[in-house]
Amino acid sequence: MAMIAFKAPDIQVTVVDMNAARIAAWNSDTLPIYEPGLDDVVKKARGRNLFFSTAVKETIAAADIIFVSVNTPTKTYGVGAGRAADLRYIESVARTIAEVATTPKIIVEKSTIPVKTAETIQQILAANTSGATFQVLSNPEFLAEGTAVQDLMNPDRVLIGGERTPAGDKAVETLVSVYARWVPRERIITTNLWSSELSKLVANAFLAQRISSINAISALCEATGADVDEVANAIGKDSRIGPKFLKASVGFGGSCFQKDILNLSYLCESFGLPEVSAYWASVVKMNDYQKQRFSSKIVRTLFNSVADKRIAVLGFAFKKDTDDTRESAAINIVRDLLVEQANVVVYDPKVPEAEILADVLGKGQTNARLTVAASAHDAAKGAHALAIVTEWDEFKTLDYATIFEAMQKPAFVFDGRNIVDLAKLRAIGFRASGIGK
Repeated sequence: MAMIAFKAPDIQVTVVDMNAARIAAWNSDTLPIYEPGLDDVVKKARGRNLFFSTAVKETIAAADIIFVSVNTPTKTYGVGAGRAADLRYIESVARTIAEVATTPKIIVEKSTIPVKTAETIQQILAANTSGATFQVLSNPEFLAEGTAVQDLMNPDRVLIGGERTPAGDKAVETLVSVYARWVPRERIITTNLWSSELSKLVANAFLAQRISSINAISALCEATGADVDEVANAIGKDSRIGPKFLKASVGFGGSCFQKDILNLSYLCESFGLPEVSAYWASVVKMNDYQKQRFSSKIVRTLFNSVADKRIAVLGFAFKKDTDDTRESAAINIVRDLLVEQANVVVYDPKVPEAEILADVLGKGQTNARLTVAASAHDAAKGAHALAIVTEWDEFKTLDYATIFEAMQKPAFVFDGRNIVDLAKLRAIGFRASGIGK
C-alpha cells in the first residue's frame, strides 16, 4: 500500500487496523517492521496520500477498492489442523464490509488463501449486504522479504484474477490501471479468479521444492565427498533448470513456504488427490529433516554431547535483511540444542531479545540455558562452537581470528548457510564444516 501511494500520488491510500499500537507505530518515526528502503517510501507518501488509521468501518465505507491483507495462519484446531488455512479473519473482514458498505466496492484478496476463497467472500457478501454490489478480485503478492521494496518497484509480474463477466472484467481493468502507473502493461497478467488464487500457493511450493531438492542432495554430498555448491553450479548452468534457489542451507523458513505447502497438500487431499498431496507434503518433511540433521551434526561432532557446553547461534531471523522470525530454522535448532542440555547464546542484528526468547520458549517462559548476546563476539566468548543459521552479511566479515582466541578448544564452526570461507577458518585453527561439504 505504501508503494501504491508512493507511485500514484493521485490515489488516496488508507491502511486500517484495529490494533491501535500498530497503527501508532506506522505513524511514528520507528516503523514496526524492518525492511530495507521501506522507511523512505512510507515517509515520502505518509500525510500526502498515505494514511494509517484505526477508523476501520468509516474507511471501508468511503473506499472504492478494499485490499484484504489479514493473516491466514495454519489451523491449530479441528478439521485440517496443522495443514488447512484458518480463514476466520478473512470471513470477519467480509462481514464487516457487508455491514458498512452502501456503495459499489472492488474487494481485492491480498492475503495468501486457498483456491475458491473468493467464493466464500462472495457468499458472505451476498447474504449480508444491504444492496451494494461487489466484485472480488485476487491479487497475490510475490515480493520477498529483505528485497520487498525493490520487488515492488520492479516486479517480475503483477497477477490479477477476476470473474470472466463484463462487471468482473471492468473491475480487473480498474486494478490494472493502478499498477500501470509504474508497471509495464506486459508485466500485468490477468486470469480467472481460481488461477490467480492457486498461482500464489504454487509459486511458493515450487520455490520451496527447489530448496528441499538441493538440501536433499547436500546430505548425499556429505556422504560421498561431493561439494553441493559445485553440484548446484553445474546443474544451474542448464538453461532448463537455472541457478536460482539452488543454495543449500539449514532449511527454509518464513511466513509463507511451509504454510502454503501444507495448505496446498491439504487442498489436494480435499479434492481427492492423495498422491499429489503426499508429494507436496514431502517437501516440508525434507525441510524438517534438514534442520534436524544440522543440530544432530553439532551434537555428533562435539563428541556426542553438548551438555553444559556453550553454543553460539549466529542469526535468528529466517533470512537476512528482515526481522521476521516466523518458521525460522533457528527456532528448531535452538530447541534441539536445549533438549541436549547445551547453553545456547543467540545473536541477531535485528531481532530483539524478547522475540527470540518468546519464539523458542513461549511467551513469559524462561530457561537459564538460553541467553541473547549484543554482538557475535560476545556470543562467541567461551563457546565451544559457532552455528551460523542466518546469512547476515556481517557474519562473512567477522574477525574470526579474535573470535577463535576467545573460544574453547577445539573450536568448531558449523556454517548452515555456506557463507564463510571454510579453508580460511581451518587455517586459523577452527574445525569448520558447511552444508553439503
